[in-house]
Amino acid sequence: MRKSEAYPVLFLTFVVLVAVVVLTLTNSITRDKIALAKKQAVAEMLSALFPNMDSFTYDDKTGTYTILADKTTIGYAFTAEGRGYGGPIDILIGLKPDNKTLQGIRIISQQETPGLGAKIVEASFLDQFSGISVDQVKLARNGGKIDAITGATISSTAVVKGVRNAIEQRLGKGGTG
Repeated sequence: MRKSEAYPVLFLTFVVLVAVVVLTLTNSITRDKIALAKKQAVAEMLSALFPNMDSFTYDDKTGTYTILADKTTIGYAFTAEGRGYGGPIDILIGLKPDNKTLQGIRIISQQETPGLGAKIVEASFLDQFSGISVDQVKLARNGGKIDAITGATISSTAVVKGVRNAIEQRLGKGGTG
């Protein structure tokens, strides 16, 4: 290899090494901030689902949040995932202490089509999940209480299936609390 051919290889090697160092430093600096931001976002969603909430605990083993008010359990929450048109839809599900009634749901993250599937984050869709029994978590056309979003049947179905599957999995394992 001639000397003139080695310079680009050495330069690219140097650039890659600098990039690795910078990315590693950035990750170590922001890791705790990102974790704190996620915890705050979850706390905000939990307080939106459970307005009377004073505090919550989290069980790593079961992935369940226990929601407390005046040191009394007022509900449970856990995450679920649906497969939408644009990819995964992460959902936070709130259950009342009876484990038979939904407190409600919130969409944690989604990549659905703006103006169509992305409407799953709107109150008009989310509010349908408040106060209904676990058995009613089906689309209306399938005998349930949830109306699909016009033009976004895949996204609506993904949320309903994600919620229903997560609840069945939880309650099939002896409940959340």
